[in-house]
Amino acid sequence: MIDARQAPIAPDFARLLIEFPFGDIYSRPGLDLKSREIATIAALAALGNATAQLKVHIEGALNVGATQAEIVEVFMQMAVYAGFPAALNALFAAREVFESRQDAADAPEVA
Repeated sequence: MIDARQAPIAPDFARLLIEFPFGDIYSRPGLDLKSREIATIAALAALGNATAQLKVHIEGALNVGATQAEIVEVFMQMAVYAGFPAALNALFAAREVFESRQDAADAPEVA
């Protein structure tokens, strides 16, 4: 996602980054959110150069019901069409997200 350092040079970018994909595309009735996130992580994995965005959407996929096993299968499929390096990089990103979520789940609650 965009951070505050880009705001001075592209003030409308953050707004457009949210409005178009989430306001216009994700809200369309043709696919459920899980299917959209699976398609998104497949595309980002295939690009091979969007690790930060891939991690955000792996989190999103998990949040809308995708399982870790399904996400791994998506990246296995990408090895065929995007190549093993892209699939391997996606699996590394997935491992980081899975481990981060596990660490958060294992952390004691703060009152």
